[in-house]
Amino acid sequence: MDYVSALVPPVVMAVFFIGLIVTIVKSQGGANKAKEDGVVDAALARVEAARQASAPKDAGA
Repeated sequence: MDYVSALVPPVVMAVFFIGLIVTIVKSQGGANKAKEDGVVDAALARVEAARQASAPKDAGA
């Protein structure tokens, strides 16, 4: 029976890991994808606007 107690923790971890991967794969795309893409696009736009606002205009030209 020692082999059963030795195999239980890896099996339990494998089941939870597979569940995690399935959840991640299922959450990709669909309605959430558009929302997540919108958030990323807004963040990139803010970074670009801040970069252009802080960039010197005609530095040495």
